[in-house]
Amino acid sequence: MRTTHPLLRAGLTVAAAAALPLALSAGPAAAQSGISVSTTGSTISVVTGACSQINGSWGTASLLTGSQANFAQGRQVALSGTSVSQSAAWSNVGPGTYTVIVMCSNGGTAGTQSVIVAPPSRPTISATATATATATASPSRGVMGGLGGSSRDYGPLTLTAGGILVGTGVVATAWFLRRRSKPYRL
Repeated sequence: MRTTHPLLRAGLTVAAAAALPLALSAGPAAAQSGISVSTTGSTISVVTGACSQINGSWGTASLLTGSQANFAQGRQVALSGTSVSQSAAWSNVGPGTYTVIVMCSNGGTAGTQSVIVAPPSRPTISATATATATATASPSRGVMGGLGGSSRDYGPLTLTAGGILVGTGVVATAWFLRRRSKPYRL
């Protein structure tokens, strides 16, 4: 007579299901940029923690337009900050698509990321019952799609914790449904 262990089979299936989100998150996490770029109106700022200080310099950040091909052609700004976080900013940037490149003082690239600066919105005028006009401005950031402007790198620890929570939920659901279908079993 053949004896099967359904709990063992279910456990292996649940373990595979719990490992799937972790395996899927491992690939893109290694390919992500080491910089974070954001826009506020006509100002672009970049933050990184990947550079180390050499001879009093953290490195340089460069802002490239679509027609510029390399780091030296862009608007360059020296990074400033601490050993935890270095940053740079460009103000009065016109509308368009830009590429931000951060070069550390050791010659390595901390990251590259594209950003879109939306044109400033025009105020709309609306008349009220008393015939006075008021101007209201729309948000000036525009749509920030794709990698970069609207995404955040949560890191491997957060992704691992999320995978564990998903796996625990799958195991608890399987156990509950099995217990409900056969109440005399554990």
